[in-house]
Amino acid sequence: MEKLRRIVNEIAYAQDHAKLTPIQSSLIPLLSLASSLYGISLFLRHSFYRFGFFSKHRLPVPVISVGNLTWGGNGKTPMVEFLAHCLADSEISPLILTRGYAGGDEVRMLERHLLERPAKIGVGANRAATAASFIEKYGYVDPRDCASSQKNCINPKVGSHLKSGKIGAVILDDGMQHWSLRRDLEIVMVNGLMPWGNRKLLPLGPLREPLMALKRADIAVVHHADLISEQNLKDIELEMRDIKKSLSIFFTRMAPSYLFEVGNINSKIPLTAVCNANVLCVSAIGSANAFVQSLQKLGPCSVNRLDFNDHHSFQARDIEMIKKKLEELEGKFNPKPIVVVTEKDYDRDPEILMHLEAYKVLVLCSKLQIIPCRGCTEDSFKLLLKELVDVK
Repeated sequence: MEKLRRIVNEIAYAQDHAKLTPIQSSLIPLLSLASSLYGISLFLRHSFYRFGFFSKHRLPVPVISVGNLTWGGNGKTPMVEFLAHCLADSEISPLILTRGYAGGDEVRMLERHLLERPAKIGVGANRAATAASFIEKYGYVDPRDCASSQKNCINPKVGSHLKSGKIGAVILDDGMQHWSLRRDLEIVMVNGLMPWGNRKLLPLGPLREPLMALKRADIAVVHHADLISEQNLKDIELEMRDIKKSLSIFFTRMAPSYLFEVGNINSKIPLTAVCNANVLCVSAIGSANAFVQSLQKLGPCSVNRLDFNDHHSFQARDIEMIKKKLEELEGKFNPKPIVVVTEKDYDRDPEILMHLEAYKVLVLCSKLQIIPCRGCTEDSFKLLLKELVDVK
């Protein structure tokens, strides 16, 4: 199954089908049929919602949806965390609604990062039911109601939303195709390194919806913008503007902040620890190229990589494969190689990485940053939030 997923992924991002291997080419007819069926089901489902056959639920607080049009590596989870911090800094307690996909690595990472913040995380496929249970338990306060009665309701005189513990906004993780909840702000994340692949619908291509779905978005965020050329950025921006002229477009990057050692999560190791080192990047994420390129910018002597499919859970055989690669690198280079993994890989299963005890295994911690570009800055992004939830 792992090999099949890798082959399908390669087909989805191939620009020229003439260059596919015979095995990949043999799958095209089957994938094309499945893609057509998926497109029909997508059209029917969307029609059912549009004409009212399926109901859409309205929550009593503002809802911000963070989603994408393609699978994996688009920066949804870092954006969800960024929004949660923005809301908490403005004394609004957010509820994050997520499916907890594939082992819950993203949920565990969010829980760690938001441990001392007032954010709540609800996990479940039925986001409306999950939200209802949290609102019943904690209560809610709509900041827009406060704004209508006072110019600035979020201040010590009126009382803090955080102190009450009441939910003030909802962040819908991976929400673009979750149409059963109405949203007040639609944010679509775009992987700048490989925006649309071969432009085909799943499973022949990476698209979860046709590109015209961008018309529903209020904000588009081009992620990993620091790793692509200015011309490519312009091309992506122009294509999205052709679909929706009024679309607000921002650019983000993952900024490495520090490392910690597996087995000692409280250690904060400076990024200089990998400078002039021989590094093996091991990852099972949607955009391994971005991870590797970020490491290369930190100045290691050499960078090698082992990539697994997104959300892959490391098994004993994978650890043996990693050890074999490390032994191979140890024979070629001096000093001893260092393993670097992402936080998602760590949170998926911290214990299994301990089996690489003969080598130093570091976890790279990064934060999403908005890159000032064409007048779109972090301040202007927060201003859009302010308009929605009266954020200061």
